[in-house]
Amino acid sequence: MFKLLPKTKNLSIGLRGEKAAVTYLKSLNYAILETNFCNNKGRRIGEVDIIAKDGEEIVFIEVKTKENNNINASLPEENITRSKLYKLNKIASFYISSKKLYSSPYRFDAISIVSDSQANTAKLRHLKNIFI
Repeated sequence: MFKLLPKTKNLSIGLRGEKAAVTYLKSLNYAILETNFCNNKGRRIGEVDIIAKDGEEIVFIEVKTKENNNINASLPEENITRSKLYKLNKIASFYISSKKLYSSPYRFDAISIVSDSQANTAKLRHLKNIFI
């Protein structure tokens, strides 16, 4: 179980999940490089929730959060579509190019969070290397 920020009008479930994911990653000694990164010039090509560093490897992380109000509901990571993966790849390429990190190893991860809004806790799953 992982602690979520309390439910407020200002923080959506998605933002609360992203903040919990950052806390989780920091507990694993990941260095957080960016959150909610997108290109600011030209046509918008996408957004990545978290960019972190795990040792020497750059990690592009998609966070999916949902409230647990139905036992038979789909898992949050099931909402990472082919289109979303395509956009993640494009924005990662843009980030690597803009920071001139051409020789840096990188990977794509997902963090899936199912929250229990009654207890302000969540079950968190870290899925590494979602691109095989």
